[in-house]
Amino acid sequence: MLHTFVALVSDKPGALTRVASLFRRLSINIVSLTVGESERADVSRMTIVCEAPENAAHRIKASLYKLEITVDVDEVGRSEGVIRELCLIKVAAGPKEPNGLHSRSQIFELATVFRARVVDLAPESIMLEMTGAASKIEGLIQVLRESGYTILEVSRTGRMAMRRGKHTSRVLKALGTNGTAGTVSNETGASDLPSELDDN
Repeated sequence: MLHTFVALVSDKPGALTRVASLFRRLSINIVSLTVGESERADVSRMTIVCEAPENAAHRIKASLYKLEITVDVDEVGRSEGVIRELCLIKVAAGPKEPNGLHSRSQIFELATVFRARVVDLAPESIMLEMTGAASKIEGLIQVLRESGYTILEVSRTGRMAMRRGKHTSRVLKALGTNGTAGTVSNETGASDLPSELDDN
């Protein structure tokens, strides 16, 4: 099954490599990994989607906490969080296509149905931008292919996740939203782990 983890890590060189290496050591496949700035200047937010057995979630979370760059980790489910993905799709839509230039209007109609946006219109192609659940993005791609359109390129960010409501990281709540790069380190979590979760 798929698990979605949100990890807050110190914004330091090599942080992404450390996290990716951890999953390699655990022999767990990363389906997608997005990383970017958070509400603090010295903390990055990673959304990690991985494929693992249902009972592996606690072990993965515990292993992430053992990295000294980790500030906080949370597993976010569909019912308790907002999970979105951004996708760019380039579709062939030139005069040499089966429906000729008429295909453009059909692509526009499909974009409207799926709430996608046209972000580039070239003589031979149309680029669509769509934000939403992975299933909806896959639905648009499938409909385009089944309708006979040639998809030239697809670029997907992978999932981004955030819990609904007032829930925020207890660690960042204590530290505040202002920070200087390099000041945050893991002072919680790892020392409280059960010994059977120690992989080192």
